[in-house]
Amino acid sequence: MAGAKLFAKEDRQNGAAVDIPFLVLTLLLLTVGLAVLYSASSAQSAYDTRYTMTTRYLQKQAVCAGLGLIAMWAFSRIPAIVWYRLAWPIYFVSIVLLLSVLVIGQQVNGAKRWINIAGLQFQPSEVAKFAMIVLLSRLTLNYGEKAKRFRFGVLGFGGALLGILVPLALEKHLSAIMLMGMVAVVMMYIAGTHPKWLLLGAAGAAVFLLVYIRFMGYAGDRVTAWRHPELDPGDTGYQILQSLYAIGSGGFFGLGPGKSRQKYLYLPFQYNDYIFAIVCEELGLVGALGIMAPFALLIFRGYRIARQAENRFSTALAAGLISLIAVQTILNLCVVTNLLPSTGIALPFFSYGGTALAVNLGEMGIVLNISRSGKKRTIQEAAN
Repeated sequence: MAGAKLFAKEDRQNGAAVDIPFLVLTLLLLTVGLAVLYSASSAQSAYDTRYTMTTRYLQKQAVCAGLGLIAMWAFSRIPAIVWYRLAWPIYFVSIVLLLSVLVIGQQVNGAKRWINIAGLQFQPSEVAKFAMIVLLSRLTLNYGEKAKRFRFGVLGFGGALLGILVPLALEKHLSAIMLMGMVAVVMMYIAGTHPKWLLLGAAGAAVFLLVYIRFMGYAGDRVTAWRHPELDPGDTGYQILQSLYAIGSGGFFGLGPGKSRQKYLYLPFQYNDYIFAIVCEELGLVGALGIMAPFALLIFRGYRIARQAENRFSTALAAGLISLIAVQTILNLCVVTNLLPSTGIALPFFSYGGTALAVNLGEMGIVLNISRSGKKRTIQEAAN
């Protein structure tokens, strides 16, 4: 009840305009991402369809983009209090979906992380990321200053996080665990958790990763391929070497739009995790920086919206959603350039993946809604 009262003023302000720069940047990244996806996936599409069409992946992505835009518009109209009230139901539904993967999940590319419902295939982990952010945002508001105590700032947040991470561990979904753990640390810091507990948690996570890599053969192979890809150029080191070839051949200005050589089935998953390598090959360093700039501006603008939000829940929610985009982007770029081992994390708005794209756009709609109250608040403060 106390939490609901904090939203009363915000609900009355819901008629304010959304943050236009944030909206423009989101649409820009979506548009450029679809264009890049077509170029990166055209050869693979032709091969997969026996050379009858080059737009197979683009068409599927475009449909999900349309659904995502509808979700973004709808979520931009939904008051933040709705997500506050739905935090626990969404959280428990996401856990059920994650556990159902272990029973009825479909295996794609060697990983069992997808569910098919009525012909619609999606990854429950994408829903789980959103559920975690919404719940941690609710706890941030509910705990208030108590978040500084170990009982709430560590055990409270940590218990909620484990409810999502344990099913992911059973799926052996290490990339999602890493991603969600990093986002959770940012949100806990915003909530007020003492930095010493976060540092201890980071140390514990590092130990977990070492043990995980030691006992999970495929994870160890990824680390070996990262450190010395040249030792096995035909197998474990093949993908990263081809990615580096693509980046290196792009030079300063690139080979030109659509003129990638590596996309002709040399670079595996060139339309997914390694799509940025195709960007570097076709557009060069200049084009790559041109792609990174809108991401940086979107993230900066998103955090600005979070800082100006009306209450702690909205601040945490916006910051969590933007941190999700930021961490995904940074990890993907580091993997493609071999600064980090392969993690299987896609590049938001660019990589092929309908569930991720639709969810990302819906999440940006929530940030746009939060920008309404923040914008109104800024105008009122200026008037006073």
